[in-house]
Order: sequence, then structure tokens, then C-alpha cells
Amino acid sequence: MQPSNITHRVPTILTLSFVLMLGFALVAAASQAAAPAKPNSVAEKYGIEVTSVRLSANNHMVDFRYRVLDSRKADTLFTKENRPHLVDQKTGKVLAVPRTAKVGPLMSTYQHKKGRIYWMFFGNPTNLIKSGDPVSVVVGDARIDNLTVE
Repeated sequence: MQPSNITHRVPTILTLSFVLMLGFALVAAASQAAAPAKPNSVAEKYGIEVTSVRLSANNHMVDFRYRVLDSRKADTLFTKENRPHLVDQKTGKVLAVPRTAKVGPLMSTYQHKKGRIYWMFFGNPTNLIKSGDPVSVVVGDARIDNLTVE
């Protein structure tokens, strides 16, 4: 290489180096920024934590279980007026909690206590819901989406 050629390339090399260093600094700063808190979690909104969604009774029922974290919020959610149902996210079909003449609805109907796990069954008579399917649980105006059936 000729000396005059190197002198013309020095400003270009310095500029490229500066741009690369600035880019790395911006990427590092962006990765250190705190992720925003998720303000509308199920626990904050409804006072419950979903513990499981499983097939039961030879796949003819979907067993939904939840732990109560805030009994006041959970009691306002699970009232006699709010009839829960499960929605298959793939088809939009709705499954209800079966009611029997002697037992009533197949769900826990007690006053909720913090720390306890409660349950409800949704009828799945045609085996519409399968293991791995995404579902939503709807109770009144509350909706818990993207639950995966075990």
C-alpha cells in the first residue's frame, strides 16, 4: 500500500469505529432498561392464581383449579350470578359447568379463603378439548386467556 492511500482511509476507519462503538453502547443501554411491570395480571385483577387446567373423567371433563390469593377479589368474581364457562380458543365453542339435580353445579361454591385451592369442572362430552389446546375461562366480565390444557 502506498502512504497516500492509508492517509485517505484513516478518517473512514475512524468514522466506522466510532459508529460501531456508538451502536454497541446503544444496544447495551437498551438491554439494561427495565421491562415494564405487567399491571393486569390474573392475581392483581381477580385475586386468584391458576394452578391447573387438565382433562379428567376419560377426557369428558376439563378440571380447572385455582388458588385464592385475595379472598375479597375472588368472592366478587365467583358469585351465583356469574356462571363460569370455558372457551376453546381454536373454535370459539363454549363449555359450561354441568349442573346436576342432587349436587348442583360441579364446582366449589364455598366462601373463598386465602391460600386454598378451589375447583370447577367443565363438560367436554364430545372430547372437543384435547391436551395441549389453548382455552379461556370466562366468569362474568372476567376473562383469563391463553391457558393450556395439560
